Amino acid sequence: MLRAAPSVSVLVSLLLAGCSGNEQPSLPNLSAADVASTSTDTGSGGSAFPDEPGAAKADDAPFNPFDLPDSSRGGRQVITQPTMADVMMTGALPEMTLGRADAPVTIVQYASLTCPHCRTFHRDVFPEFKRIYIDTGKVRFIMREFPIGKQSGNATIALRCAPPDKYFALYGKFMEQQSSWVSQEVRLDPIFGVAKQVGMTRPQFDSCLKNQAMIDGLKWVKDRGRTLGIIGTPNFFVGNTLVKKTLTMGDIREMVDPLLSAPRAAAVAQ
Repeated sequence: MLRAAPSVSVLVSLLLAGCSGNEQPSLPNLSAADVASTSTDTGSGGSAFPDEPGAAKADDAPFNPFDLPDSSRGGRQVITQPTMADVMMTGALPEMTLGRADAPVTIVQYASLTCPHCRTFHRDVFPEFKRIYIDTGKVRFIMREFPIGKQSGNATIALRCAPPDKYFALYGKFMEQQSSWVSQEVRLDPIFGVAKQVGMTRPQFDSCLKNQAMIDGLKWVKDRGRTLGIIGTPNFFVGNTLVKKTLTMGDIREMVDPLLSAPRAAAVAQ
């Protein structure tokens, strides 16, 4: 039976939901059983990242995903002025990085695979940013996962299960092909349809979604992001400065170039 394609307005709504950070103050304990593991496209299932953007009440102000949470409402503690050591703290999973490990500047991106603003950055900014700053050894780039919604959560687990040398290639495919796999309900077949493009088999994919160590590691990355003030995507750390918007090349030059010139200026002064 043929399935009608979603309307443009519905698709846009689903994509925008993937950038929202309107989350509950805490998460339930997670297990592999929380992840949709069926190999058929049934339109139902769970996720290791069950929190989705909450529906605003009629008298609520529009939610701004780039605002910090109101501490008066409770929730987790947020480090308001994180040090570089705070930003660089890692959990069980290795950092996914591009560029020289000893580059003078580090930029960290928090991204959700269903976020259209992350797709915009990947499409319109990242290629030039990589060519000018990462490939030349000026910036070390770190990608950290911040899945929002069930479909994004399952895709994120699949992304982490790819071989490390194919991680960024698969990330790019998820970004570029968002319209083919993003949906409000959990649909694993379209996610696998993207993952198999980097050589992942269906048994590997299905096993991946049950990998509790992977799930726990990704949950740590997201929880740590919240502690650092991340509640929406894309968010960036340029050094230890949190930037809650989609960076442009102008933004990157304005923030990175002074950091690059500072050591040289100090050397000249001596």
